[in-house]
Amino acid sequence: MTITRKKGPLYLQIKKIIKDRIIQGVYPLGTIIPSEPQLENEFQVSKMTVRNAIKELSQEGYVEKKSGFGTIVLRNTSYTMLSKGKRFTEILLEEGHQLEKRLLSSALASNEAGSYAYELFGPFCQRIERLYILDGQPYIHFIHFLTPAALADKDSGATEINIQSLYDLLEEKNITLEYFKDRFAVEGATSATRLLLDLPEYAYVLKRSRNSYDGEGKLIEYSIGYYNTELHQYVVSYDT
Repeated sequence: MTITRKKGPLYLQIKKIIKDRIIQGVYPLGTIIPSEPQLENEFQVSKMTVRNAIKELSQEGYVEKKSGFGTIVLRNTSYTMLSKGKRFTEILLEEGHQLEKRLLSSALASNEAGSYAYELFGPFCQRIERLYILDGQPYIHFIHFLTPAALADKDSGATEINIQSLYDLLEEKNITLEYFKDRFAVEGATSATRLLLDLPEYAYVLKRSRNSYDGEGKLIEYSIGYYNTELHQYVVSYDT
């Protein structure tokens, strides 16, 4: 995997990659992540760079380094201000599932006049399409619409497109989502969704539409998720 200084400090980039792998189950809870020499070779960086990345992960409680043994994964869920409820993906990981996220596309899109996206964001928005793979099988087809400023780099104005954990990325840009409005429906899958989720013709899916707002009540994101509930039911878990 290639990392460059243009994307920021190398150790932070490596930290984020390893963290994503932990959260997605590539490095399962209780297992040992690759050794420092292996990570140095993979990312083509110095020993100090890798050690700084591991140190950051340790401070955040994801891993613990044990001398003569290796670096063990202690936690595979992210602390978040998103809500008092657990993220659905965290529930899947706690159940022992493997979850992979694939970025299908990310681009500045023109919204058709009269469309819901136009009503929310005006003539333009950032459109991101992703696919979640559960235990090797396509499970969720996501389409996100965001205000372009949400993912823009403050210095260059360029938009981040290498997106694995979208909400973590928003938090890194000091955007905290504090209020959500979800709507659920059962609909016939579109041809694009059927193809991505490997569904038969005339298949139905669970559709979840979400509006996400920051603490000031400003809309940041509108997303649509199409779930193949034959593979796994949608679960919501709340803390009381």
